Amino acid sequence: MATDAWVNESLYPAWGQRFRIKRELARVQSRFQDIMVFESDSHGRVMLLDGVVQITERDEFVYQEMITHVPLLAHGEARRVLIIGAGDGGVLRRVLQHTSVERAVMVEIDGEVIRLAKEHMPGIAGDAWNDPRAEVIVGDGIDYVRTAPPDSFDVVIVDSTDPIGVGEVLFTEEFYANAARLLSARGLIVNQCGVPFMQAEELRETHLRRAKSFPDTWAYVAAVPTYVGGYMTLGWGAKDPTLRRHDVATIRARAEAAGILGTTRYWTPEVHVAAFHLPPYIAEHLAP
Repeated sequence: MATDAWVNESLYPAWGQRFRIKRELARVQSRFQDIMVFESDSHGRVMLLDGVVQITERDEFVYQEMITHVPLLAHGEARRVLIIGAGDGGVLRRVLQHTSVERAVMVEIDGEVIRLAKEHMPGIAGDAWNDPRAEVIVGDGIDYVRTAPPDSFDVVIVDSTDPIGVGEVLFTEEFYANAARLLSARGLIVNQCGVPFMQAEELRETHLRRAKSFPDTWAYVAAVPTYVGGYMTLGWGAKDPTLRRHDVATIRARAEAAGILGTTRYWTPEVHVAAFHLPPYIAEHLAP
């Protein structure tokens, strides 16, 4: 239906952003959360979960490229990838762009997110849903990680909401310990850790929890316009400390071999390397 209304994001109680709604496409109360999809004047189609912007068609490439290409290319030999959350399919699509990937398992707890993304934002995932290498499970990522066999994945990507509500359990010490167990000897995990200008405690706490299970913990950044407050941080936990210390030439060669080079709109080998060099106001939250 056509409207002349605005939607106000509810992430921060005293500051935020709003979008003018061109057309409301869906409003669903699932078992887990309130889901809204609308067409905006400025950002194409937008999905909100419990009043918080998750993805927009206009800038989704920034977050999706950085949460996917950075860990896969840093690893260099990732064949098995586990995705937790990411129900819009954008991470799955970019994982499958890597020719080395043989298996990608995506576990999303809310099937309504997948259904609405397929119906109203099909360009986000493209043909990823039908790729024979993909296994899409509607289920609890916590249970999957708890019961997965050791050494069953090379990379884990956690694309979840903030650590409140349905996403809270994906930020616990138990979750990171189980993730470390199922990862291979050079395995690594990345997850979104919020905007540190406004959510510094989230970054600090999740960093400390990851550090109990992974020898190398840090964060890297991406500038996503609709995640207001400056840089978005992506948390990093790796078994091999050398994985985040590659030079531009190495990352470029791996991207070319993987079929990624020249296909991105935000990620480049130079951006990849620079993203780990944090401004002091962010790095101070990662101090021992």
